[in-house]
Amino acid sequence: MIRLLVPLMLVIAGVTAAQETTPRVEADGTIQAPAATLPYSVLASPEARRFFPQMLAAGGKAPPITAPIEQSRAFYDQLNRDRAARMAKRYPVKTHHDTIAGVGVDVIEPAQGITPRNRERVLINLHGGAFLWGAHSGGLVESIPIASLGRIQVISVDYRQAPEHVFPAASEDVEAVYRELLKHHKATDIGIYGCSAGGVLTGEAVARLIDHKLPVPGAIGTFCGSLVNMEGDSTYVAPLLNGAPAPIQPLRIEQLPYFKGTNARDPRVFPGLSPAWLAQFPPTLLISGTRDMALSSVLRSQALLDQAGVPTELHVWEGMWHSFFSDPELPESQAAYTVIVKFFDRHLGHPEAVVH
Repeated sequence: MIRLLVPLMLVIAGVTAAQETTPRVEADGTIQAPAATLPYSVLASPEARRFFPQMLAAGGKAPPITAPIEQSRAFYDQLNRDRAARMAKRYPVKTHHDTIAGVGVDVIEPAQGITPRNRERVLINLHGGAFLWGAHSGGLVESIPIASLGRIQVISVDYRQAPEHVFPAASEDVEAVYRELLKHHKATDIGIYGCSAGGVLTGEAVARLIDHKLPVPGAIGTFCGSLVNMEGDSTYVAPLLNGAPAPIQPLRIEQLPYFKGTNARDPRVFPGLSPAWLAQFPPTLLISGTRDMALSSVLRSQALLDQAGVPTELHVWEGMWHSFFSDPELPESQAAYTVIVKFFDRHLGHPEAVVH
């Protein structure tokens, strides 16, 4: 009996193990998957493979998005000040704080001087930070390498954020700065770019300019956040690839405090909902990574812009996470800076860039 029981137990154990390791497909296509091992990409750079565990460990110390705003701002300000200091060693710049149209800004210029080609050009940076944090230090992180490598002036806007303010306060601030810059620059000589919340705000700002019959900028960049809501595969897959515990509960943009009371079907919030507005967008650079929860929204935004006839350029880096280029030591980050600089250099200053 024992001789028969042992093989039977092994067979039962094998069936159970198979059941535990076989994903279940539901009628609507939902996959119920058991625990799995997800190795880091061998296609990423050696530097990224070494840095990835450190990045996850540092991210694990971040306050939850529901934490008191002072706590979150202090944490991310310290993180970004450290990044900005590391960037300044690699990419020398001169910075000063200023006010444009009543809005606080940081002005970043290359230490070696602006090139003659860029004397009439200017870039507006809209920093990330969930529309909650990132002012000043986060803007420096996104502006320093671009100003230095591109030999161009970058103006980082300290737009109003939640919880003190709600939509469309940030868009109003960007419009005010843009209107003032139009007094000294042609629209075709102005570029706007941002990462994460700044990428979303870039799209919202352009939609606002179109709605208010202003000329659109010569080119824009929406990085790790773009023209539609954060939905799709990446909102589930990326958190798993970045060590988030199951079950995954994606954060939709309209759940952020800044968008309290807004309508998720409003094209002023998500310009991708308006084909008519999209058709008036300038050339757009889109950047993301395979471990970025915003990847699907970036891909969808590029497809919608392409359908609207807008020139686009899409770059997705293998193994890279949300806002990966905030850390300057990675080869992938350095490649992203080069892509950004070259994109704006190609598109700014061309009369045909604004045809509406």
